[in-house]
Amino acid sequence: MVLVAAGAVVAAALAKELRQPPKARTWTGRIFGLPCDFRRPTPEKIAREFWDPDSDAFFTPHAFGVGYGLNLARVTRGLRRCR
Repeated sequence: MVLVAAGAVVAAALAKELRQPPKARTWTGRIFGLPCDFRRPTPEKIAREFWDPDSDAFFTPHAFGVGYGLNLARVTRGLRRCR
């Protein structure tokens, strides 16, 4: 059931872009309140999704797709404070 819902959100995000004229498509934005980015991911974007020590956010937008990834730098910082 979760996979069906996730697939529906991805399909809605892609449909939103494809309804626009080709020159107006950004392949990035928000759908149902979730961030989405269908541009080609770079190694830097992928690394920043999972390790962004400059951010206080626990969750960062996915480098590709819809939703959030876990900022392990923020998690690590929080665990160090618990010692």
